[in-house]
Amino acid sequence: MSRPVRSKTLATLCVILSGLMLALTTVSSVAAPERVGDFALLDEQGGFHQLSRYQHRAAVVLLAYDSNCTAARDAAAMLAGLQSRFAERIEFLALDINAMDRASVHDWQLSFPVLADELKLVAQGLQISQAGEVLVFNPQRLSLYYRGGADQALQENLNAILSGNTSAPSGSEVRGCPIPYDSNAATAPDYSTEVAPIIVEHCSICHREDGAGPFAFNGYYSLVGWSAMVKEVIMNKRMPPMQIDPAYAATPNAHFLSAEKRRKILHWMQAGAPRGEGAEDPLAEVPLEKPFDWQLGVPDFVIDTPTNVIPAVGILDYMYTELELPFTEDKWVRAFQFDPGEERVIHNLSAFIVPTESDFWDEERNTLTSERRFLGSFIPGENPATVFPEGTGVLIPAGHKLALQFHYYSHGRVLEDTTTIGLYFHDAAPAREIVTRPVSARFTLSPTDHDQALHASYAFDEKATLLAVRPRMNQRGKHMKFDLVPPDGETETLVSVPAYNYGWQPQYWLETPRTLEPGTVVKVSGAFDNSLSNPFNPNFREGVEWGFDSGEEMFTGYLTYAVDRQGIK
Repeated sequence: MSRPVRSKTLATLCVILSGLMLALTTVSSVAAPERVGDFALLDEQGGFHQLSRYQHRAAVVLLAYDSNCTAARDAAAMLAGLQSRFAERIEFLALDINAMDRASVHDWQLSFPVLADELKLVAQGLQISQAGEVLVFNPQRLSLYYRGGADQALQENLNAILSGNTSAPSGSEVRGCPIPYDSNAATAPDYSTEVAPIIVEHCSICHREDGAGPFAFNGYYSLVGWSAMVKEVIMNKRMPPMQIDPAYAATPNAHFLSAEKRRKILHWMQAGAPRGEGAEDPLAEVPLEKPFDWQLGVPDFVIDTPTNVIPAVGILDYMYTELELPFTEDKWVRAFQFDPGEERVIHNLSAFIVPTESDFWDEERNTLTSERRFLGSFIPGENPATVFPEGTGVLIPAGHKLALQFHYYSHGRVLEDTTTIGLYFHDAAPAREIVTRPVSARFTLSPTDHDQALHASYAFDEKATLLAVRPRMNQRGKHMKFDLVPPDGETETLVSVPAYNYGWQPQYWLETPRTLEPGTVVKVSGAFDNSLSNPFNPNFREGVEWGFDSGEEMFTGYLTYAVDRQGIK
């Protein structure tokens, strides 16, 4: 009685296996989507564009553009027509493979942003061979829907994407202009003399044992092991941190990797990350511990903050501490330096001087702008002493206290932080006082909005010297810019942060301070991304209220300037 059942079972299994084999054969006959690496570039307006941050779009269309190529110009004209049809759901961009200056790109008058590709690193990574070539990306999966020309096949591909028929990538022949690439790209840069010194100079200050970076570069093999991550954060501009738009005013607080240094690292990885013949390994020679010393000698006054206990896991809100100061007479700070207890868990630390009856936020709680005494902030990295300009200082009025805001990251184990602050005083009151003015806006963020713009401004009614600016938003911050509008002159952009990062909130000191005549206006403009395209967004489906907690949002530009007013309390 059992044999027929077994035969029937066997026959059923054969049918199932045959179906599976047929399905596998069918799947294997469909070309798999071509994966691409994430990348980010600035456009001719200084706007930031990152492929993975277009998840609110169904697709991203990218044209390799050369203004001297007829095929590329024809392709741009066709894409402008497609843009008018598909702009609500599809993003259109051009890639300037020659990295022309912004004035030249403006003259092209394209209807979509033009991204500057220094040394053609993105074009080479995407294996673009001709100007006039069009790529259509799936920003959710970082893969290609299409590679080919600006023709009927492209239109059909876009229609298929919007109709949900994206089972296989498509393409067509490109009749464009060949793109020449660096002939030396095949020659791998030397690890010991070219690659490792770049990492030591720009990365090792944080990426060391027990440093602020999540992993250490302590030798050749550690760099090789993390090479995929290194490539990713270089290409999408996450690292080095605190990058600003280099087209505007210089500031020593900005961090950059030049295009040539980026090319060396990327070409070395592309060549298989060879160790080379050099006997020395510069990464292995970096000290395990980050040394600390009071750069200006023993401080005049040392403040030990209370010990904060940081849990092993979890998202942490701000911690606040207020410290009474023993000064019975005014003190003028000429310099200060932080000595962090546990730098690897400090997200940022800010210190204000406030009246006894006040708290950390002081007048910011109730006003859009006010004048405050900001000592300074600490973020992981070099941590030099901050020395205020000659003839200036920050006033600590007698009886005032120090209000501190700590923001920590959890680090996988319970840690304790006791940070020390060293103050250096003037012997006599300086000629000018340094004050800081928050310029802010109140708002409610709409859910799923990927680009909610905000503005704030302040008009100076007295002469001042602008020394520094500081952008402040929380997790949904997208970008912020500071513009200077003199009473009788042209608007000047001082500092632009195209890709605001909640993890890095430095004070950007101007390399060349600006004299502000009465009537000068400083405009602060920016935007929030409360959509699924923002990787730091806790919940893009919810609206967000203005507030000071990390789960809320704030939009504040801090202006630090010197004025001829001593002893104003």
